[in-house]
Amino acid sequence: MPTASPTPASRLPRPERREQILAAATRAFARGGYAAIGLDDVAAEAGISRVILYRHFDSKKDLYHSVLDRAGDRISAHIDTTDYGPATLPALLAAATADPDGFKLLFRYAAREPEFRDRADRFNAQAISIAHHQLTRYIEDPAWVRWAAQLAPMFTGEAIVAWLDAGMPDPDTAQARIAAVLDALIEAARGATPR
Repeated sequence: MPTASPTPASRLPRPERREQILAAATRAFARGGYAAIGLDDVAAEAGISRVILYRHFDSKKDLYHSVLDRAGDRISAHIDTTDYGPATLPALLAAATADPDGFKLLFRYAAREPEFRDRADRFNAQAISIAHHQLTRYIEDPAWVRWAAQLAPMFTGEAIVAWLDAGMPDPDTAQARIAAVLDALIEAARGATPR
């Protein structure tokens, strides 16, 4: 919620100004999601007027779509979106560390906001499909493969968001801790008896 009018913004080239607005909008929307944040909040976060904001984006919805696209592109730049392997979890953690607010928007808010749910659903469907393909190598029962394929991406996203919310404790062991729970999930789907 803006407390004071923004100071006049220095003139930036259009692409730089757009990036500045997207970065500010990402921070603002990550604090409360689409419904709770207004364009005045974004303008204040960017240190610009609402008029300048409208020179770059037609509406709040247009801005939010652009923010989600930017966050998705940044995550995709870190991970192989066609196959999961040993490098996937460290790449997701690197993406989350590089852009915590964007990561939270995609994994926390987009799925809960009806207007933008389609993006989260497409991302989730792709993640489930890739996980299913990978998990058939380790789990024989097709029903348990489906169960694990739905749960693994959801757990991974939530685990990383929770890690971000906790202040990114002990980054050197975060990957191993999350991987241990994923390994336990696979073992449970395989029907292994817990120790």
